[in-house]
Amino acid sequence: MKLHDFCTKFQHSIVFLIELVMYVACLATFFLMFAIDNPEIIKLSRTAAVTLSTFVIMLVLLTFMYGRYDVGNRRWGQVALSVSITLIITDLATYLELTIMKTNEANNTTFRLENIGILFLVFVIQIFVIILMCALGDRFYFWIHPKEHCLVVTADREEAKRVKEALESFEKRYEVTGITTYDDTDLESKMVANDTIVLYELPVEERTKIIDFCYQNLKNIYFNPHIADILEQNSHQVIMDDISLFSTRYHMITFEERLVKRFMDTFISLLALIITSPILLVSAICIKKNDGGKVFFRQKRATVHGRVFEIIKFRTMHENVENFSSTEEDDRITKVGKVLRKYRIDELPQFVNILKGDMSLVGPRPEMLENVEDYEKDLPEFRYRLRMKAGLTGLAQIYGKYNTTSRDKLMLDLMYIENYSLVRDIQLLFQTVLVLFRAEDSTKAFSKTEKREGSDDKE
Repeated sequence: MKLHDFCTKFQHSIVFLIELVMYVACLATFFLMFAIDNPEIIKLSRTAAVTLSTFVIMLVLLTFMYGRYDVGNRRWGQVALSVSITLIITDLATYLELTIMKTNEANNTTFRLENIGILFLVFVIQIFVIILMCALGDRFYFWIHPKEHCLVVTADREEAKRVKEALESFEKRYEVTGITTYDDTDLESKMVANDTIVLYELPVEERTKIIDFCYQNLKNIYFNPHIADILEQNSHQVIMDDISLFSTRYHMITFEERLVKRFMDTFISLLALIITSPILLVSAICIKKNDGGKVFFRQKRATVHGRVFEIIKFRTMHENVENFSSTEEDDRITKVGKVLRKYRIDELPQFVNILKGDMSLVGPRPEMLENVEDYEKDLPEFRYRLRMKAGLTGLAQIYGKYNTTSRDKLMLDLMYIENYSLVRDIQLLFQTVLVLFRAEDSTKAFSKTEKREGSDDKE
């Protein structure tokens, strides 16, 4: 058996082995480095058992929050970033637990942080190991899997260009062979010649026909969702007599869930305001010194049941400028504003809105009133997103960009609403940290010639 054939046959086991080696190496790095001053953590002792348990439990929980070692499905850099954040937080939690355990009569009579240098050395070694193993896993995956030849099928070729660009950003995984429309007379032969068919903005009836054909011919399928697809995610199978059905029942967040969610909002937003107070103060001073204008920008937004409130943000544009969505190289944005936008610092004053009860930590985007009216003309279902209180973060805020279309952001909002859970809220709060590491993508504005329809960030 050739090496390539052998690796293809056992690819899942090999990827798992690479992942296991990575995590074991990171764990060993932490314990061996801290064993220099704490030899009890590598011996059979209560300290070793508690420390190891803390490390493993934190690693498992944070892997659920930030994502697993799924090379091939995500860019290896994104995988490395997720795993690095997971390990750094795990290290910090285990380090604090070890420090607390050392606060006793035999060691330190008072709590104090020590071995900070060793902790940072552990970070450096672990990040090196993570980058190495993620790059190795990525190379192995794409050595086994050739590029998928993709055909984009759409109703609008202009819209399909966005899909093509998204696929080509995963240059090692996809190769777009062409773009065509669903009424192409040669569509079936083109689909047969490709591995993957990507359907974007097709009428439901036409999409169903194409999906049936792809299923018959063993083709991979990607398609953007409609409302019915999102509802189907929460459905369950029901058999009535001999009739097979999917059941989707109307549901809203329960009173108990609202109570817990409000407690989380109040506690975390208050804590966040205290922790970020130095950043808030410095930002306010910089804005004022830049042009002497107002520090805060206020604007009416829509929240649950269409209720109107006034959102608070740091001002990032010059005062008294024309009101439209930001574009690339927008001269209305101040020098300070560019930095605030890039790292989402301009959003921090919204913790005050959360404390007041206008917003939640996690929820649909707080949309401008003008946008709600405009979007509902083309997308009547846009009003559905007002079933939940607007949020500082959420699926649309994490995965969307300023120039993501209104429809795509709407689908992300509805996915959040229809799949709501408190656990999902916690997961999204953790994942919000990742936005700071891809600031250039998440804050990408419209080009000067691009249709300005997706942003809710006007001043």
